[in-house]
Amino acid sequence: MVYNRFAEIYDRLMTKDIDYDEWYNYIEDLFKRIDKKPKDILEMACGTGNLTEILAKNRYDVECFDLSEEMLVIAYEKLRKYKNVSIRNMNMIDFKFNKKFDSVISICDSINYIINMKDLEKTFLNVFNHLKDGGIFIFDINSYYKLSEVIGNNTFIYDEEDVFYTWENEFEDDICNFYLTFFLKEKDIYHRFNEVHKERAFHIEEIMLLLKKVGFKEISSFDGLSFKKPSKKSTRINFLAIK
Repeated sequence: MVYNRFAEIYDRLMTKDIDYDEWYNYIEDLFKRIDKKPKDILEMACGTGNLTEILAKNRYDVECFDLSEEMLVIAYEKLRKYKNVSIRNMNMIDFKFNKKFDSVISICDSINYIINMKDLEKTFLNVFNHLKDGGIFIFDINSYYKLSEVIGNNTFIYDEEDVFYTWENEFEDDICNFYLTFFLKEKDIYHRFNEVHKERAFHIEEIMLLLKKVGFKEISSFDGLSFKKPSKKSTRINFLAIK
């Protein structure tokens, strides 16, 4: 799914709910947990480059990509001053680099946007093939419970400064459809635009089986940004897989 006009206000809305420094610290803790310190990182679905910038500041060599050109325009403005960052416009399913990486990272439930199970397998195989031996794959998903029960068929309304939006949801056959209507204030006028997004709800077992199928040997799952085992009511699941 490509973010269109939503890219313009993505950071204003998302940084209120997502602590990217906390994400970075958790990733560092994962590296310490397995006693591996990567040098070069590939970030999939980097969005507007919030995590990418933190990785760059901490002296990682980062290649990043996203499907949305609109998101990448914003990312480029943040990242162009860093000589250790390269940005591409690519798809998670069929991206291709002429090198292998120490680690591949994807955060903020980007994997849920892969709707087809065959495409998810292609993505995991592509990641596997782009990792060096012993390479680390870190990613997260919105849990099945969150997409089916918390978001489910519910409607949410948000009233932020200069932005009002409604978020209507429809869950059916493992797919959660997000119907977003925004009213963005520009001077004294509110401009309306709509976006539709889809996320696939995955069971942890499905993810584990696909990771094993493509060749990953050491696979762990955690409840959110912790090292606890996921529960039936975990809303975010993090995965660590080692080639």
